[in-house]
Amino acid sequence: MLLVLLTGMPVILLNMLLQSWVSIGCIRFYIKRFHQREGMFAGVLALFGIIIIVLMGNLLQILLWGMLFLWLGEFSTLKEAVYHSGVNFATLGYGDIVMSPQWKLLGPLEAVNGALMIGLSGASMLAVLQHHIRKQIGQFK
Repeated sequence: MLLVLLTGMPVILLNMLLQSWVSIGCIRFYIKRFHQREGMFAGVLALFGIIIIVLMGNLLQILLWGMLFLWLGEFSTLKEAVYHSGVNFATLGYGDIVMSPQWKLLGPLEAVNGALMIGLSGASMLAVLQHHIRKQIGQFK
């Protein structure tokens, strides 16, 4: 079990670093391009941009886990490894593909990692949305 934790933790830490970078990037993207713009269209474009950024970040994290699974020899193709990773990361848990007993514990580790990172993605989107709503309310005072 210790080997599984020592193998999974660097990927979790890399994902946390990547998600932190993406979250800060979202805020910078919003401030640079939409902070001063008014109106509903600007808000829609800002939120759409943030969604694209966090989606790309989450897909990169899924790819990282998939590459680990491929490197460990659990899957023969990257496509299969990334599919299994996506199922874990999104906490779907289909169970149609099961890893070997030696590495099976990586699935729940990735699921916890995915739940946390997707939650942080939602928080980034919500921060932008809340700021835009405050701006809109300020216009009507």
